[in-house]
Amino acid sequence: MTDITTPRLRTEKLSTGYDKRVISADLTVEIPDGAVTAIVGPNACGKSTLLRSLSRLLPPKSGRVILDGETISSYPSKEVARRLGLLPQHSTAPDGIRVVDLVSRGRYPHQNLIRQWTDRDESAVVTAMASTGVTDLAGRVVDELSGGQRQRVWFAMVLAQETPLILLDEPTTYLDVAYQIDLLTMCRRLMREDGHTIVAVLHDLHHACRFADHIIVMKEGAIVAEGRPSDIVTAELVEHVFGLPCRIIDDPETGTPIVIPLSEESIAAR
Repeated sequence: MTDITTPRLRTEKLSTGYDKRVISADLTVEIPDGAVTAIVGPNACGKSTLLRSLSRLLPPKSGRVILDGETISSYPSKEVARRLGLLPQHSTAPDGIRVVDLVSRGRYPHQNLIRQWTDRDESAVVTAMASTGVTDLAGRVVDELSGGQRQRVWFAMVLAQETPLILLDEPTTYLDVAYQIDLLTMCRRLMREDGHTIVAVLHDLHHACRFADHIIVMKEGAIVAEGRPSDIVTAELVEHVFGLPCRIIDDPETGTPIVIPLSEESIAAR
């Protein structure tokens, strides 16, 4: 039986990497339940590698990822997919597939030889498409959509899995600012209304501070800070991690931190 005081998703002394290259070593992470967590840091710091390990796409070199009290590798693939949904950084739809058919693929983990398509599956697809605003696109071919529309459709497919945990790898990349805000607002709504636990790798520190309850800050494969944005995002941290001299002010809309880069004159006067 899972200890209700222990987060559903966590790591113990996790080391990750590719082939003989180690990206991160000895990471112990706890993902807060029922919250939005953002993983941030400079390019090539290990953000997506950590997320791939959390989702079981990347086997650990040592240590383990724990999902609902058990090592994630001990579950059958379909069981993981019933507990955890993943939107990878790059997704490619089959040629000619319609929106409704792609979203319906999110129900695959819930089906087998005995249990085929049911009213619950239909309801999950309809709800996911309504939540992401793609109902009117149901009959469209995915390849014909704009980048923002396609990202909504992929997000709908993940929602159709009906998993309590959702992992997003750089979900706002290549989207214009309106679509970025729209998608992250959806994440917060899902967390608030349905109790989802969401983990997202984000490049934009402003977005992370504004939309996340919890931030994990990485540099060179290590976690250098984690906690509430207002507690940990300081000018010293930003300069240390990103090499950006700055000052921090409060967002007038949300009260969350905003990073203001220093001018050349301000830097020279330091």
